[in-house]
Amino acid sequence: MARPQMLKLPEVLAEIAMSRAAFYRMRARGKAPKLIKLPNGQLRVRRADLDAWWRDLEAAA
Repeated sequence: MARPQMLKLPEVLAEIAMSRAAFYRMRARGKAPKLIKLPNGQLRVRRADLDAWWRDLEAAA
């Protein structure tokens, strides 16, 4: 089974064209894609979670 693609936070921010501060505000409101915190403290987002987040935004529009 293939391992899911994990994106670094700067890659996600570039893709969604959002600043880090705006992303964290959206995360505080529970509106951001799910983040995974690695043992070393780095953050990742699964590609599937980001794609699902995009679909949810499109459906809500």
